[in-house]
Amino acid sequence: MEGLETLIDILPLLLPVLLIDLGVRIYAIVDLVNPDRVVTINNNKIVWILIVALVNFGGFIYLLFGRKT
Repeated sequence: MEGLETLIDILPLLLPVLLIDLGVRIYAIVDLVNPDRVVTINNNKIVWILIVALVNFGGFIYLLFGRKT
């Protein structure tokens, strides 16, 4: 039961971080689907979609390194 109590104590701190990460992931995928968007790694959007979907903070990685402005 101690683990559950620890989770309940940490949840208010973790929830905003998880919601921000989810929002950034959704924004990154919508940005990737845009036909005008050019990305790094040989303009391979599928690789970036996999990074955004599977890697922790993948949306932030895409926004920092994947977009060509």
